[in-house]
Amino acid sequence: MKIHSNFTQHQSGFSLVEMAIVLAIVALLLGGLLPTISGQIEQQRRNETRKQLEEVKESLFGFAISKGYLPCPASQVNGIEDRNGGTLQCNNRVGFLPSATLGVNRTDGWGRLLHYSVTPAFSTASGVFSTSTPGDITIKNLDGSILSNYIPTVVLSHGVNGIYGTLESGTTISPLAPNTYPNVANQQTNANTTGTTFFSSDPITRTANDDENFDDIVVWISPNILINRMVSAGRLP
Repeated sequence: MKIHSNFTQHQSGFSLVEMAIVLAIVALLLGGLLPTISGQIEQQRRNETRKQLEEVKESLFGFAISKGYLPCPASQVNGIEDRNGGTLQCNNRVGFLPSATLGVNRTDGWGRLLHYSVTPAFSTASGVFSTSTPGDITIKNLDGSILSNYIPTVVLSHGVNGIYGTLESGTTISPLAPNTYPNVANQQTNANTTGTTFFSSDPITRTANDDENFDDIVVWISPNILINRMVSAGRLP
């Protein structure tokens, strides 16, 4: 019986050692997989955001064709456009996406409110804008060169880091310590109250001199495409 007891203890101790080895191996495997899984999740959120922004563009086209003008930005997180009932003009030219007015989701893949700006000449509800109505929004590359101009409207997500973005609660996300995000000027411009200049970047064509923290996702409507859609729908001659 004594020999059997020692043998049993030896077997039990050996099993604990094996278990410790297995756990160590599992921990190593998980440690290697977590960055990959995290990267895949972020890429999925980017894809969801880009898809959503394209849906927003289509909603803006539909609104313009139906009303003859573009919606005003929302000044509150409820997503209702902020329009002056007397002048029929927007109270602000830049703010949150009027998601409730458009009937679209108000947040991006990270749960932050989408940002929206519109040229006043395209958003006045007193009449249909014309084929010669000028846009006043300019889209720039990170190096400052002009990517596109005379834009009627732009919509953007503040990306993965969310710098200067807004939570659904209405809280703005400010940069962390300067040494964490040393250069966020372009992202700050994208969130300003002027709403006439926006920066966009294609990760494929970015250079070493570009702001490495920039991850905003920006889409805009070309004036030519908007006018063509309106003409095709019979809203413009």
